Amino acid sequence: MNRTAPGTAASSPSVRTSGLLLWAALGTVYLLWGSTYVGMRAVVETIPPFFGAGLRFLLAGVLLGAILVPRRGWSALRSSPQELAGAAVIGVLLLMGGNGLLMVGEQYVPAGFASLLFAAVPLWVALFRTATRDRPALATLAGVLVGFAGLAALLLPGSHGGDTNLGGAVTILVASLCWATGSFLSPRLPMPRDPFVSSAYEMTIGGAATLVLGLGIGELHGAGPASFSVGSWIGLGYLVVFGSVIAFTAFVWLLANAPISLVATYAYVNPVVAVALGALILGETVTAVVLLGGTIVLAGVALVVSTERRKAPVDSTVRSPRPR
Repeated sequence: MNRTAPGTAASSPSVRTSGLLLWAALGTVYLLWGSTYVGMRAVVETIPPFFGAGLRFLLAGVLLGAILVPRRGWSALRSSPQELAGAAVIGVLLLMGGNGLLMVGEQYVPAGFASLLFAAVPLWVALFRTATRDRPALATLAGVLVGFAGLAALLLPGSHGGDTNLGGAVTILVASLCWATGSFLSPRLPMPRDPFVSSAYEMTIGGAATLVLGLGIGELHGAGPASFSVGSWIGLGYLVVFGSVIAFTAFVWLLANAPISLVATYAYVNPVVAVALGALILGETVTAVVLLGGTIVLAGVALVVSTERRKAPVDSTVRSPRPR
């Protein structure tokens, strides 16, 4: 006689399928967002950084909109002027200030090293919260101190085997500060409610603004698309499709279907993936100081993220769109 409770046997394949989807989505975010640092390094070999970043996100935003409209209709894109203004502000901060400057820095900084510096985003957000009198837990502040100690170690002269320069490293840190500012302001500004619609506007507006900036400062002066290498074009296409559309879709699905504590792990897994891929694909040097400093940074980030996700169901450092 079958003593299985009604519905149990029938639901188990669905449970297994959900589990597989969850880990497939998480692995997608881990691998694709971690690999974007390598992709950006390939792009800036021959494509100017702001022009490349702007073109990438403008194309990604249009592509995301083209996916949304047939499924939901043009009405899905309707947003108030205030929501569009909010999306524009966040798009400029995240994509021009954050991603644009990140690509500027990656002209001089190895991809893996850049990912460790950019991992400071949750640390900056915790400082913003402190400055606005939203008192973080003591464990969060401890994580901030640990994380910045790791950053200091990474910035020591010669810590990266002479493969980068201080100006490039500082540019990456400024980029992380811009991204953190956008992450901090995102839940505090009027934005389209649908995260896909919000990101489509952010990527389109932010990408267009970054593209205009690149053209305005003369990035294409004396050079044009014909001078861009095949490898850079492939890297740009990879970033548009895999980094900005597929990985972001997986991320939004995870926010709706997985514990936030699990989703938040991307913040300290992505740099590990980037360092590994930078060494394997680009042959980047990983010194003992980079390993130690990077481990300290990620330990601080893990402490901040794990503490903050216990205080709120969705922390701004976790839920803010990362179309990278």
